[in-house]
Amino acid sequence: QVQLEESGGGLVQAGDSLRLSCAPSGRTFSSYAMGWFRQAPGKDREFVAAISWSGRSTYYADSVKGRFTISRDNAKNVVYLQMNSLKPEDTAVYYCAAAEGVQSTVVVIRWYEYEYWGQGTQVTVSS
Repeated sequence: QVQLEESGGGLVQAGDSLRLSCAPSGRTFSSYAMGWFRQAPGKDREFVAAISWSGRSTYYADSVKGRFTISRDNAKNVVYLQMNSLKPEDTAVYYCAAAEGVQSTVVVIRWYEYEYWGQGTQVTVSS
């Protein structure tokens, strides 16, 4: 069983940056594909970014492309989401997720393909 814990959320102003972290407990996650999703009040959970377990492949939602960067450090057992040029519409609870049994260069972008989820961290961007 993999338990994920997000950190790094907070309240910032438009144009600011934040870096979210996700660390698993229970086992190393170096062979898991990882992703970030977000959910704003009254909206469905949406895909944000994904990274293969090798780290060689990444994929982004159009809404964050060029502003957000997903990365991972398998030696430290952590995945990051660097968020720059934040906008009020980025306000949401951000969740990290892990998928197992995926080839090393494959990214996973559908929420139902992820087996493990964190509890989420709130990001609020004021205008």
